[in-house]
Amino acid sequence: MRYLWWLVRRQPWRVLRGSLLGTTWMIGLSARPYLIARAVDDGLRARDTRALAFWVAAIIVAGLALSYLGTMRHRTMTFIREDAKARTAEVLLRHLSRIGAALPRRIGAGEVATVGGSDINWTAEVLTLTGPGVGAIIAYAVIAVVLWSISPLLALCVLVGVPVVGLVVGPLLRRLERAESVYRQQQGALTARSGDIVAGLRVLAGVGGRDLFTRRYAARSQDLRAEGYRVGAVNSWIDAASVAIPGLFLAAVVWLTARMAVTGDVTIGELVAVYGYVATLIVPVWFLLEGSYQLIRGRVAARRIADLLNVSPDDVGGPGRRWPGPVPDSRRPGALAAPAGPADLHDPATGLTVRAGRLTAVAADDPAAGVALADRLGRYVVSGTTWGGVPLTGIGLDEVRSRIVVADHDSYLFAGTLRDILRPTAPDAGGDDDADAGGDDDDRIRAALRVASAEDVVDALPAGLDTPIDARARTLSGGQRQRVRLARALRTEPEVLILIDPTSAVDAHTEARIAERLQAARAGRTTVVITTSPLLLGRADLVAHLSAGRITATGSHVGLLDYDAGYRHLVARGSEDPDVERPADAEEAYR
Repeated sequence: MRYLWWLVRRQPWRVLRGSLLGTTWMIGLSARPYLIARAVDDGLRARDTRALAFWVAAIIVAGLALSYLGTMRHRTMTFIREDAKARTAEVLLRHLSRIGAALPRRIGAGEVATVGGSDINWTAEVLTLTGPGVGAIIAYAVIAVVLWSISPLLALCVLVGVPVVGLVVGPLLRRLERAESVYRQQQGALTARSGDIVAGLRVLAGVGGRDLFTRRYAARSQDLRAEGYRVGAVNSWIDAASVAIPGLFLAAVVWLTARMAVTGDVTIGELVAVYGYVATLIVPVWFLLEGSYQLIRGRVAARRIADLLNVSPDDVGGPGRRWPGPVPDSRRPGALAAPAGPADLHDPATGLTVRAGRLTAVAADDPAAGVALADRLGRYVVSGTTWGGVPLTGIGLDEVRSRIVVADHDSYLFAGTLRDILRPTAPDAGGDDDADAGGDDDDRIRAALRVASAEDVVDALPAGLDTPIDARARTLSGGQRQRVRLARALRTEPEVLILIDPTSAVDAHTEARIAERLQAARAGRTTVVITTSPLLLGRADLVAHLSAGRITATGSHVGLLDYDAGYRHLVARGSEDPDVERPADAEEAYR
């Protein structure tokens, strides 16, 4: 509810205008029954043609005014809902881009997809209550006052009858909220499952698991359909009550008024007016019931949006405010100053120290441990990593992201031309936009492509760098995609570059070229390569062996091969016996 109220406060004048228009329109609906009553009593019964013509003209004018008010009310409420949708999307995108790597650890991709696909719309629909909803409440009070002037008994029926409608529908609304919450959770889980199946369809087909996952998905889909039926059943009862109860209420009031007209307590015109008032009252009652239903769905949706926005920046190592719109870390009071120049990175969890300006390679027995090390060095998780003696988690996140780049070998490739894909996105990566728009940027792109040994990728494309590439670059082979990712990381030209298995999908000749060119291109800049490739390890200034979560040995590639049997077994792909006796001079080579 706080988030819904925040959406209202973002556009106060528009909401106020919508409330005024909605209220005027609702009250205006009750004006026509009054005008019709005057036409009957003052014109027809009195046989006064001029009075009848006057009241008929007034009815026409009232109809035109109501049409205009209805148009403006609907237009204003549409602006309010669209503003809420755009604002929620903006806040979500800003927050998701900020928390980045912490998101998959807290919320599944399917949950994010359903939040962006439908929850934003349901949340915006709730703001309809600020217009017709407010107008319905005021119109209800106005009609009760008008009926009191005709008959206190009729007014009492209206004042009591409408709350009775709420008492009847209330339990159904609470039941709907519970069913809607379960349905939305299952929908998010099923969306995540479908995304996993599509992403791994080729693998599933290769191992013969496609039919198995298809059956599992079908079973979960049937469960979701059954839950949808439960939601629909409750909704159908609410819709039925929204029509039947006001109709019965109208019939009861008209019957009571007709008996009063027979006894002479009210005039024929007043009888017509009472019917019109009560018939008009059905409109605000319907709006209130519909608004209650929208509020239930909106609360469920807003709760899911708030859960997503409440994934704290603390999860990636940087404190910040909760939604809406966390303040960038660089403006956060108390943020620590980053090193002014190149500095050592130290990871106390493994004991690794990455020397500034050197190419360090890490050979990990467990690939997951290598990825976890990269996450700590890049500040994607909370850790005790220091940068030049300063806790990495205390430095402004925007500055960390601009100076330290972690490149995964399987990172996402967005759709666009190859030139767009290879352009840097870091704030300080390669000059301003004007420079990047010219030939200097193409030179840097081609230099990065050369280091990644990806010139042949460009040559094979029909329009070179201007060739459109679809999302995930499915038209490229696995090795081509990996080299494009490496070129993109190199093009950012960061102060610290951390590469995770950058050559796992290329052949040995290509890997040898990349290793040689990477060493030359990153000379004098801090580079960490997490790999077990002997070709890359042989080019490193320092090699560290990561075993059982700790750095067990450091030295040159040749020295570790001679001295560290576990390292030799790892980089030899298990083809050598780790217990073989080391040469007598291996210790000196290791040193």
